[in-house]
Amino acid sequence: MLTGKKVLVAGACGLLGKSIVRALITSGATVIAADLSNRKLEIEFRDITERSPSKIEFIKFDITNSTQVKEIFYLQRGLTGAVNSTYPRNKSYGNNFYEVSLDSFNENLSLHLGSTFLFSQQCALYFKKNKTPISLVNIASVYGIIAPKFEIYEGTPMTMPVEYAAIKSAIIHLNKYVASYVNDSRFRVNSVSPGGLFDNQPELFLEAYKKNTFGKGMLAINDVVGTIEFLLSDKSLFINGQNIVIDDGFIQ
Repeated sequence: MLTGKKVLVAGACGLLGKSIVRALITSGATVIAADLSNRKLEIEFRDITERSPSKIEFIKFDITNSTQVKEIFYLQRGLTGAVNSTYPRNKSYGNNFYEVSLDSFNENLSLHLGSTFLFSQQCALYFKKNKTPISLVNIASVYGIIAPKFEIYEGTPMTMPVEYAAIKSAIIHLNKYVASYVNDSRFRVNSVSPGGLFDNQPELFLEAYKKNTFGKGMLAINDVVGTIEFLLSDKSLFINGQNIVIDDGFIQ
């Protein structure tokens, strides 16, 4: 589905990012895998570099560094897609709502939402310069659409961070703004909003979460990747400014 495509994946070593990279290569794409550490990239994707070295390139990259974000787009040639699967946050991220300071809240919005803005802006400028079709995919969340279901966290040390809800809802509307501003069907920007992704959470939480779905419960990473592939492909040429929810009924 992605033969001949060249896709930049930011946050390539993350929980979602590493699965995106592998899926895109399996579907025929060439991938620019970007993350904070070249060493981690080399270790994570060693099997790919040994088997198909021409299909992957590594770039050390910090999405919160404006110079690096500008450079990564300036130096690339032939990009047809970009995926932002990064998740920058500070050490206070995830505190109880009453314990979140204004400084910490603002810092997390700057790190995550601000970097998403910059990545989207520079991708749009890349299109403006090259005038060749490109599809950008940002990662939002079901909690960018609905209020948190706090009851599913009861009895666990987990919560749903206020910063996360603010950031993910803003990303959904940011995409619409960017799509409308660029106003060219050759430049597409969409988001994917997954439900919860399985990452060895407490069993009590997993059981409570599952009761709010049609039976799947927490999603496996690969449950999300196919939609991202679709948005990067020519099968979604006129889907623009949209948010696709993958949640097995969690937000019904």
